[in-house]
Amino acid sequence: QVQFVESGGAWVQPGGSLRLSCAASGFTSRDYATTWFRQAPGKEREDVSCIRDDGSSWIDASVKGRFTISRDDAKNTVYLQMNNLKFDDTAVYSCATSMLTWCTTGGMRYWGVGTLVAVSS
Repeated sequence: QVQFVESGGAWVQPGGSLRLSCAASGFTSRDYATTWFRQAPGKEREDVSCIRDDGSSWIDASVKGRFTISRDDAKNTVYLQMNNLKFDDTAVYSCATSMLTWCTTGGMRYWGVGTLVAVSS
């Protein structure tokens, strides 16, 4: 059974940094694309970044230059390094996969429950 467990969310002041983890089980992360999504209070869920099977990645323009996605194949874990956090980054961050090798917004088959990032002074 495919499962994702996210961790690393916390309260942080603007300008701070966090690293989120997405640990996979029942699934080999390096064989498929994994996407980080976020959903802010009262807003629709949006995709933030995706890492493909070959290690290449896509990142949304709103976080480009501040967020970086990476993967540790030995740990079967995908990370989202978030720097220079802003108020608008407050959201529940979740990881998911469509079980495809390329990045896509829809058609996710497996989701984690998410981890909360709260940016506040």
